[in-house]
Amino acid sequence: MNTVSKTPAKAWRVVFAGTTINLCLGVLYAWSVWKVRIVDPKFIELPINQGWEVLKHAQASSPVTLCMLVFALLMIPGGKIQDKYGPTIAASIGGIAIGLGLIIAGMMKSYTGLIIGYGIGGGIGMGIGYAAPTPAALKWFGPHKRGLVAGLVVAGYGGAALYVSPLAKWIIDGWGLSASFYVLGIAYLIVICAAAQVLAWPPEGYVPEPAPVKSEQDKSGAPVATQNDWTAGEMTKTWQFYALVAMFILSTQSGILIITNAAGLLNKAATGLVAGWILASYGGLVNAAGRVGTGKYSDILGRDKAYMLNCGVSALAMLLIPYAISTKSVFLLFLLAGVGYWQYGGGLALMPSYTADFYGPKNLGFNYGLVFLGWGFGAFMPRLAGTIRDATGSFNMAFYLSAALLMVAIVLAFITKRPAYARVK
Repeated sequence: MNTVSKTPAKAWRVVFAGTTINLCLGVLYAWSVWKVRIVDPKFIELPINQGWEVLKHAQASSPVTLCMLVFALLMIPGGKIQDKYGPTIAASIGGIAIGLGLIIAGMMKSYTGLIIGYGIGGGIGMGIGYAAPTPAALKWFGPHKRGLVAGLVVAGYGGAALYVSPLAKWIIDGWGLSASFYVLGIAYLIVICAAAQVLAWPPEGYVPEPAPVKSEQDKSGAPVATQNDWTAGEMTKTWQFYALVAMFILSTQSGILIITNAAGLLNKAATGLVAGWILASYGGLVNAAGRVGTGKYSDILGRDKAYMLNCGVSALAMLLIPYAISTKSVFLLFLLAGVGYWQYGGGLALMPSYTADFYGPKNLGFNYGLVFLGWGFGAFMPRLAGTIRDATGSFNMAFYLSAALLMVAIVLAFITKRPAYARVK
């Protein structure tokens, strides 16, 4: 065993290569920029969009919902590939799948094409590609830095909306829907496959840099390392595994509700289609910051306290968003949506850290892939919200339902602790 006194530079290169990959995979969070145009008959009738069909709101939510479900399901084999063959192979497969998927979506110009290319192809690419960077990076660090490191890696995924939204809008408005899929598909294929070559595991026998003052961390309630590396079979025999999946579902649904409708929400409070991408880009920044920030303070306070804090504030925000829309308060809408973005991003830093704290880092790729099913199941909300919108003319009831689910999440987090027989060092 070789305990390092200082985390090597290579570890941080792996972290930022993972962030780069996720900056590409995070194209999911710019979907609202496409959605708001695909349901607009006047925009589809423009010559640059010749051949495209107008979709209903529920239809326009289906590709992103399917993408999330496939993403979550493919995290399991993606994690297995990462654990067995290494992060470079897994990330490269993801880059090829998402690149080709976006190109197919642009070529087919239809609801079916979006389902196949964006929903299935994009979901495969995200699932297998996303399974590689975080487990690879966390292997280099001890539990006192897991929240921060996980936050930095997954921040790329959330931060993608910061640039994808304005870039996609610029391409769509200038050259059409198909061109946006072509450009992003080719770029992502190249960048992801290149960054994948930097990902690596620590050498055999590597032991991460220890916490500066372990006794003080224990007193604060901050995470410490488990003694055992659990297999997936062992993990799934504990009720805490199912609690983590449920917590993932409950924290995901509210953020996805905002993310998939960001452009449309701002258009309700402000005039003009042009303004819609601003909220999506702002959300990408807050989403990314929430991952790093939540990861950091979860290393200090503990995962459960950080999770409950985020969900409590976000529940209040969900309740107030309909008021912000009805009063056309752009400032309040940005503030409340920002809370939702932060909470959602924070959940994606917390859950891999929770999994590593509870079940160890060795099998984290596969184990977290199973926990990540909760993120995919959280994809029920965009489709449900679209159906509510088509039936009632607004998303108000969807936001109230989302707030109620976040309150349930707080109770679940309060009672979910490390498995009793998971001894600590």
